Amino acid sequence: MKNLLLASAASLLIATPSYAQDEGETCADCRYVTAGRPQHEAIRPEAPDVSGNLTRVQRAPTCPSLPEEQAGIDDCHLGQGDDRSRLPGQPIDIVSADEFVIYVLGEGLPETPGTPAYSTVTIDREAITSSGSGRLEDALQNVAGFQQFRRSDSRSANPSAQGATLRALGGNASSRALVLLDGVPMGDPFFGYIPFSAVDPSRLARARVTRGGGSGPFGGGALAGTIELESVTSQDLETFNAYGLVNDRGDTEVAASAAPQWDGGYAVVHGRWDRGDGFFTTPEADRVAATSRANYESWSAGGRLVQQLGEDVEVQARVLAFEDNRTLRFDGADNSIEGQDVSLRLVTRGPWEVDALAYGQWRNFTNVVISSTRFVRVLDQKDTPAEGFGGKLEIRPPLGEDHTLRFGADFRRSEGDLFEDAYSAFSGNLTEERFAGGVNTDLGLFAEHDWEIGAVTLTGGLRADRYTIRNGYYQAFNGSGVLVTDNTYPDRSDWEVSWRAGALFDVSDAVTLRAATYTGFRLPTLNELYRPFVVFPVVTQANEALLPEKLEGWELGADFDFEVFDLSLTYFDNKVEDAIANVTIGTNLRQRRNLDAIDAQGVEVIMGFDMGDFRLDGSLVAVDAEVVGTGFAAPLDGNRPSQTPDLAASLTASWNFMDGGRLSATLRHVSDQFEDDQESDVLPAATTVDLFAQVPLVSNLSLIGRVENLFDEVIITRNQGGSMDIGTPLTGWIGLRWGY
Repeated sequence: MKNLLLASAASLLIATPSYAQDEGETCADCRYVTAGRPQHEAIRPEAPDVSGNLTRVQRAPTCPSLPEEQAGIDDCHLGQGDDRSRLPGQPIDIVSADEFVIYVLGEGLPETPGTPAYSTVTIDREAITSSGSGRLEDALQNVAGFQQFRRSDSRSANPSAQGATLRALGGNASSRALVLLDGVPMGDPFFGYIPFSAVDPSRLARARVTRGGGSGPFGGGALAGTIELESVTSQDLETFNAYGLVNDRGDTEVAASAAPQWDGGYAVVHGRWDRGDGFFTTPEADRVAATSRANYESWSAGGRLVQQLGEDVEVQARVLAFEDNRTLRFDGADNSIEGQDVSLRLVTRGPWEVDALAYGQWRNFTNVVISSTRFVRVLDQKDTPAEGFGGKLEIRPPLGEDHTLRFGADFRRSEGDLFEDAYSAFSGNLTEERFAGGVNTDLGLFAEHDWEIGAVTLTGGLRADRYTIRNGYYQAFNGSGVLVTDNTYPDRSDWEVSWRAGALFDVSDAVTLRAATYTGFRLPTLNELYRPFVVFPVVTQANEALLPEKLEGWELGADFDFEVFDLSLTYFDNKVEDAIANVTIGTNLRQRRNLDAIDAQGVEVIMGFDMGDFRLDGSLVAVDAEVVGTGFAAPLDGNRPSQTPDLAASLTASWNFMDGGRLSATLRHVSDQFEDDQESDVLPAATTVDLFAQVPLVSNLSLIGRVENLFDEVIITRNQGGSMDIGTPLTGWIGLRWGY
């Protein structure tokens, strides 16, 4: 599976039935599409879009009127969704009566009417592909409150520190937000980190971020929220697309894709290669002869196939392969990740809607630890193979216009092993060989019902998860091959029940009030249970007895959507019981342990001004998070969780100055954070400005310019007793883009 290069995913949709009229008459030449949607995103004629607007499509110059309860308007008009300024029902171009139109989707089932009851933000394709760095994790920071464990991106962070979380519900580097790509969990089966470098932003259509607990498919991992990434379809790409950029250090970034279409389907085949000597993460005053730049080289390749199997059925297949190699701080401190992912999805959009998905993942991780005093190898985490398998079945029966029910089951299995060698910093001799691993499984049953009652929408969901933690072990042999530790851990299993409920009230066309309450849980990863690690000189021990984390939370919000201005306000109160954190238990010694809780309350603000070609988008979160600790954790009681800021904000101004031309500037601020649970080492606040420019040259060719950290702000990403790492300095990029 190591060299898999092709991926695919699919969907097609036909929208051409006839509708019965009053008095038994028919309108055979009429069909419906959703107003305000791109053509390839049209939905079935019977289903309204989330705004409830349906527009009838005329196939001939004349067409008898239909009942308003079916159409929402009184005359047969064409409602093509590409022009969002056109009012539903306004006459536009005529479609030939004998023309049969097929709409390609390549997506899962649409979100349910109750989804907006939970704090949700969507980042569109334009914003994803116009960040200063060109990295997915950078684009996601447009939603304030999204964070990784450290402030570094995929070029200069240890991959195992790239977990994703929201709402300051941190404590260590594991992901507390569930990240999905076309419905498939992206978290590493062993560590739980997200391989951001494997996902090229240019092949995404949008990212939808839902903050707070979830109880839908795979909701067992959505402790802090869900990040849903959706792949771009061939309709938004040229047949061939490519770009290449180089920065002022000589680092390069190239990518290409092909998007052929045929009757009944399409494919998108893609590849990307990044490489560079990188920048020094060590401050200049602390550099020594062994200090290395953050060298990196990564590639990813894959594809997605979309094929119609019938009027209501589509199949989506996806394959992805990737590899990422990095060097951090010192020569020889190399780490790498690699992976091969496959998935197959079947979506039906008949009266009974079905979303069936199966996937497999094969991943690996390596890491070499170099002594920061003698600059020699002290630990070689030479092999960490892991496998993840799973799937889901979601069913939505026809219950009428006012009710939406979905129910089903999902399953995830993660298995992995650790092989590492420890060496003496003085003699260089092998001192210990270590082996560890185990298997986690989670079988979830879920149901969720939405009920629309005029201006009110009520939603409620329930999950029951049966999890197992089994086959855990840890072995160690000394340098002579003699067994010194042989631990096998008892298998565990239990049920966890979680739920969520919410309500929406449309005060007017422009104002919506919402409220939600929820619970959730997260299993400890294999990494947290069985793998110790070293960030020299600090050793962090594993803990096979860790309990699952459990969330309780509620929130209130209001959404305002005016002609040129939109605003979303949310107050939340979230508490994670048995939160897993790296707890200091001695000098340069920590262990993963369950705290009593992490308690976080905060305010989230999302705003936008839309003035035609100019747009301003802002996001802010202010949060008060603290540890609740008794017993061994009593000294931590009231402390802010490590790596957690109390304020984060993002503001982007963009100007589409001509067709295909765009200028944007992004201002971001993150407040100070503490490196550790003792609040002894501070990561100072940082404010950065990034720039992006796209200038059309000829045909589909554009000039691209990007600037990261315009004012060269010093960003401290690690501070352990004064030993520091720094983030991306001022960096300029220039290149060309064709298509996309």
